[in-house]
Amino acid sequence: MAKYDFDLFTIGAGSGGVAASRRAASYGARVAICESSRVGGTCVLRGCVPKKLLVYASHLRDELEDAAGYGWTVGETSLDWARLIEAKDAELDRLNGVYLRMLGNAKVEIIEGRGTVVDPHTVDVDGTRYTAERILVATGGWPFIPPTPGAELGITSNEALDLKEIPRRIVIVGGGYIAVEFAGIFAGAGSQVTMLLRGYNVLRGFDDDVHAALAEEMKRRGIEIKSHTDIESVERKGDGVVVRCRGDQEHEADVLMWATGRRPNTAGLGLAELGVVMDGHGAIEVDQWSRTQVPSIYAIGDATTRLNLTPVAIADGRAMAETLFNDNPTEIDHQVVPTAVFSQPQVGTVGLTEKEARAKHEHVDVYRTNFRPMKHVLPGREERTMMKLLVDRDTDRVLGVHMVGPDAGEIIQGFGVALRCGATKAQFDATVGIHPTSAEEFVTMAKPLD
Repeated sequence: MAKYDFDLFTIGAGSGGVAASRRAASYGARVAICESSRVGGTCVLRGCVPKKLLVYASHLRDELEDAAGYGWTVGETSLDWARLIEAKDAELDRLNGVYLRMLGNAKVEIIEGRGTVVDPHTVDVDGTRYTAERILVATGGWPFIPPTPGAELGITSNEALDLKEIPRRIVIVGGGYIAVEFAGIFAGAGSQVTMLLRGYNVLRGFDDDVHAALAEEMKRRGIEIKSHTDIESVERKGDGVVVRCRGDQEHEADVLMWATGRRPNTAGLGLAELGVVMDGHGAIEVDQWSRTQVPSIYAIGDATTRLNLTPVAIADGRAMAETLFNDNPTEIDHQVVPTAVFSQPQVGTVGLTEKEARAKHEHVDVYRTNFRPMKHVLPGREERTMMKLLVDRDTDRVLGVHMVGPDAGEIIQGFGVALRCGATKAQFDATVGIHPTSAEEFVTMAKPLD
């Protein structure tokens, strides 16, 4: 008779938890997964997927405006937001069904309810207890709202995805990737958008040229960016709100959206009581094998101190399953991870920022170009693209690749492979570009900046 009910019990059925559970089950492990909401997690239901669908919809405004420059006659246009949200919801329902089928086909037992860890081998799900040789915490993150009088009058990205109509005026608090993505969505849909930042620019932590270029293009689209702004209170005013800031600034809006970061969804799981070490925000500390300080408890994804990216959670989950259930010790390198921000225009980046490169390497050459893409010429659109390479002069190795412009995410994926392989600037130069494309600029930048 088996000592435990399951070999692996996963708490949280997002992308990472599902990937780990399916991979473990494929090697014959007895696996259960619990979820208090719908299967799919942040990325599928409240993040990447629905957000990008709305990005596609709002960006069509540009295509319609540019059509005349290419000889098309376009009649009166309008966006039926309610119809868009209905279509988005139908797609999420479909994906939820796909995830359920994948788990079912893998013979992973799905348990509905909120799981808490009772001891190193026991999980309680709404009053029913299950035992497992190993427990995996994959509970993801949740939007964080700073303690502010009247904060409850605002919404987060969760609710923004389900708004029934487009606000005429929206104030977005924050300047991170969620903030800039939703600013582009609402501006493209016709809202008057104001961003309130505590810092000096959007996308803090990205390369300086990246956030400078993106901010310039966002302003060109009519988005107002207010930096060094501290919010003191939020009050109801008519059908909307008024945001009061230090220095007697006031901003009225129909909707206030908090985009002030996300925190690990680990509160109340019982982890600290068992000795699992977490940082001040509740992020679980893990080693290279995704192990916590409690040998039988593992953690992956946004609940940990690692990169908060869906592909990273999936990779870590699969690596854990390989290590534990396939006798194939697998580590994931988190150092060179490409990522994209689906702002308008997009941001794509992989490797070091200029500040990071200069801190780690004595001699760094910087290559940068700024141009108007061919696609924008005939319509007369002034939007520009910025591309940047960082190179270690002593070894010629490319340290970072950064882009702000159309299809940046698609373009940077391939350069992620190049950096993973240790590509040099000479190899970039020796690569024949595809003409005419924006991507070819990355292999034709001949001279570094002075």
